[in-house]
Amino acid sequence: MTKDKEPLGPSPSDHPSRPRSEAAPDASSLIDTHCHLDLNQFDADREAVVARAVEGGVTAIINPGVDLRSSRAAIALAERYEPVYVAVGIHPTSTDELDAESLQALRELAQHPKVVAIGEIGLDYYWPEQPDREWRCASPETQRRAFRRQLDLAAELGLPVIVHDREAHTDVMIGLEDSPGVTGVLHSFSGDLALAEWAVDLGFYVGISGPVTFKNSRDMHEVATQIDFERLLVETDAPFLAPHPHRGKRNEPAYVHLVAQQVAQLRKCDTISVARQTTENAKTLFQRIREP
Repeated sequence: MTKDKEPLGPSPSDHPSRPRSEAAPDASSLIDTHCHLDLNQFDADREAVVARAVEGGVTAIINPGVDLRSSRAAIALAERYEPVYVAVGIHPTSTDELDAESLQALRELAQHPKVVAIGEIGLDYYWPEQPDREWRCASPETQRRAFRRQLDLAAELGLPVIVHDREAHTDVMIGLEDSPGVTGVLHSFSGDLALAEWAVDLGFYVGISGPVTFKNSRDMHEVATQIDFERLLVETDAPFLAPHPHRGKRNEPAYVHLVAQQVAQLRKCDTISVARQTTENAKTLFQRIREP
């Protein structure tokens, strides 16, 4: 998640109950591996959003935290909604708040049976360079220290990680290389094929999101086509990065089927094959996800 991804369009009134024709055709099982369902963009119709996702074939939704508050909020949603699972962690831009006390709080939150990963963690070198931002952002040095500490926590707990990487590709990969035994996903992947192959060589997965449906996303098209099928995951990063034809509007987990359809088109296979393979991949990585 970043604070300036695709602009959000109209509020929930623009998202009436979708006709059945928008449900994913033949996709009996899809997992949205990254969705910020706890954000206030869903306050007015969160229950309907979850219902639309389930109707569209989504059997699990992973809600990552970006700080302690949102990690706790995600757990509360997981206790309310059967398909919702959680990652707990501190987003790189918020890592000024990561200290021994907050790390222990994450350790305790991770004991919840529906916490499947540590995340959203990583590095974001974009925001510290923006002079016009009106909020506090951790420095790259602080981010790197926090990334290491949260990778160590994941190793200690035997949990995978959900990694945020914005304009920090090399340092992210070096951090992962220095954490043998830790696996996870580079979420909403934004690099090229070489970076994706580097991640796969380290045992990581590549998260494909809405931009794969954009005509000018040539690197993403190549990644979705060429990377090992057994290392692909699909996600929305909702409420951000809505896929075509909803670009610029609020994203939601039901739209993950549009990502799967585009991956199928690029790989010249059917959507059910993508649904089955990416669901199997997600369950392999996030082993606390229960069968629906």
